[in-house]
Amino acid sequence: MYEIKVPSTTKSAPGVATEGLGKRYEDIWALRDLDLQVPAGSVLGLLGHNGAGKTTAIRILTTLAIPTTGRASVAGAPQSGIFCILGLSTTLIPPRARPTVV
Repeated sequence: MYEIKVPSTTKSAPGVATEGLGKRYEDIWALRDLDLQVPAGSVLGLLGHNGAGKTTAIRILTTLAIPTTGRASVAGAPQSGIFCILGLSTTLIPPRARPTVV
């Protein structure tokens, strides 16, 4: 059996925190200067237009992408592979199906 040690958090430590987080792909910034503090135990929805950087932010927080600038932490721990274990997830909600008029 594997033993996973999750860092303990204090009430002052946010569940998710980012400071100046950014991701650049060659000449294009997919995410720029994201400052975020989400209290532990909270639920956060990211809303925005296409290309706003929502998916990029989640990919960085779940360690699927490496930030170009800034830093991120979950449960007080710096970005590491343990984020996926702590319960961060991505859910895509498809647009409502509309009936076709024939």
